[in-house]
Amino acid sequence: MKVIVNGTFVQQEQSPCSPLGWLQGAGIFETIKTVNGKPWALSRHMRRAANSAAKEKIVLPSEELVRESIASLLKEESHPTGLLRVSFDASRNWAAVHLPYAELLSPAKVTIHPVALVTQGVPIKSYPYNHRLEILERAQLQGFDETFVVNTDGKLCEGSVCNVLLKIADTWCTPPLSDGVLPGVMRALVIENFNVVVRSISVAEIPKIESAFLLSSLRIAQPIASIDGRELSQSHEFREEIQAMALRTSVG
Repeated sequence: MKVIVNGTFVQQEQSPCSPLGWLQGAGIFETIKTVNGKPWALSRHMRRAANSAAKEKIVLPSEELVRESIASLLKEESHPTGLLRVSFDASRNWAAVHLPYAELLSPAKVTIHPVALVTQGVPIKSYPYNHRLEILERAQLQGFDETFVVNTDGKLCEGSVCNVLLKIADTWCTPPLSDGVLPGVMRALVIENFNVVVRSISVAEIPKIESAFLLSSLRIAQPIASIDGRELSQSHEFREEIQAMALRTSVG
């Protein structure tokens, strides 16, 4: 498999990045869905990467170079539906990989992570990503597809690797960034395009969730089937509306 490293094609085995696209050490990254060779919401991902880089004092390459390299990579390593990951480190190195992505078609069974996470401001998309992946793996070993993460103030934040959209008292809502929520691209699009309330959601409200989705750039809006075995109603029409919005707004 060929990957891009600092704007040049390299075999992944001979590159400094992992098969999943992370460079060695620490840095920031973006994970982007591709469909038929086109990256979805690329401009929004580049803007978030720039914001993350400013916080971490990481110098990014020119956006023109990154876009040109991504276009070349998507032609060289083509997939009908793909996962494009671009990572940047503090030494001005950057890498991009394009992997096949299997759509998550079934509603997710969700649990609640038992350990509250300490949150300090708005998180950024950074690696190493092991901690979040370990939280997800723990849930999967218990037979779940995802897990809700809560903070030490007793507020629901998000999933282990995604944002959440919840229907409580017949109102769609999502937690605020200030509760330790990653500023997800799909989350932002949903807030901008639909009647969604941004508010803190206490752990005590979890039993009141009527319907829900997991939001991310890859899964778009995956319905939640159940929370710790309690079945939720399915909002099929709203899911179709979110998917149509994602298609309409994401190419560019």
